[in-house]
Amino acid sequence: MTRTIWTSWPSREALSRASRPRPRAAIAWSIRLGLLTAMLWGTFTGERFGPWELALGLVGVLGCAVAAWAFFRTSLEHRLWPSLGLLVLLMVAALGAQQAGAGVPAMILWCGCAVAALERLPLAAGLPTTAVALGAYGAVNTDGWLTTAMTTAGLSLAGYVIRLDAEARGSTQRLLTQERAARAAEAETAALDERARIAREIHDVLAHSLSAQLVHLEAARLLIEREPAGEFRDRVLERVVAARSMARQGLAETRQALSALRGEVSPVEDFLRQLVAAEPAELSVSGEQRVLTAEASQTVRRVAQEALTNVRKHAPGARVLVRLEYLPDEIVLKVRDSGGHGHEEELAVSGSGYGLLGMRERAELMGGTLEAGPREEGFVVSLRVPA
Repeated sequence: MTRTIWTSWPSREALSRASRPRPRAAIAWSIRLGLLTAMLWGTFTGERFGPWELALGLVGVLGCAVAAWAFFRTSLEHRLWPSLGLLVLLMVAALGAQQAGAGVPAMILWCGCAVAALERLPLAAGLPTTAVALGAYGAVNTDGWLTTAMTTAGLSLAGYVIRLDAEARGSTQRLLTQERAARAAEAETAALDERARIAREIHDVLAHSLSAQLVHLEAARLLIEREPAGEFRDRVLERVVAARSMARQGLAETRQALSALRGEVSPVEDFLRQLVAAEPAELSVSGEQRVLTAEASQTVRRVAQEALTNVRKHAPGARVLVRLEYLPDEIVLKVRDSGGHGHEEELAVSGSGYGLLGMRERAELMGGTLEAGPREEGFVVSLRVPA
């Protein structure tokens, strides 16, 4: 054996109950319950003790149970000296029980300490502790030297086999955890590859088409401006300029969507600042800012866009307050306007416009909520999504 084997602890997976199958856990609890019953039986039967002695024995048994539980906790946390101290306390309790005439509880405590030390402690500490416990057991056992030798050998072998079995289960648990992590990473990589492929397709088709439209609309604008001024010419020029603006905005949003698909989302605060720059709007951000997932960031952006679009349609000229709040487990976006003629009536009929209805469905798919409706003054859109 190498030095590492002598001084290393059993893994936490091996010492914890998480890696134990239910039948094995049931057997372990049955054994513990049986040993506790045997200790109580050995203490209170035989009419050897008076009432006060029985009460003291009951307190001692309960104290030993608590010490055993504490040993399992400290050994799980790889705390050597507290674990050894608890085992010594249990063995001293066994010696006291033996001196008081309770031989059965004493032997159970010594044997249990021997197996537990070999199972849960580093071998450099577990072997001497097991030797002391089994030596005390052998000194008081009256079944003959051969029976005593076979019992101590069996207990030592049982403790070491339990240790090896727990290590094997712990290794299996670690391998399963690593395999699940590898599968999750593989699935995430496949999803990212698929999103990158979709982004390339969108770029090659939609973004290219919008860019070409921008070029043609700009050329049309230049040609129209060369024509003599007139009402018809001005109306056509106005339509072309509006179409060019819409195409430019669509191209910008397409590029944002492509960045989101590639996982290259800019901070949502920067987007909101750009969004409110062209509006009579104010932006406030509170809470500890952090990087959002692509889905949460896109949902916040789209809801903000839709809310401001509704303000332009139904309450032109209204003042708008956009508030972004970072909470520990979610992010909250509120868009409140100062109101306008017909704004509340038009949107309150169905609860929201079709755009906000789509955003509500999008928020619910993420486990969030979206509420839209009139308040004391104006209209409020409130979005909450996990982030």
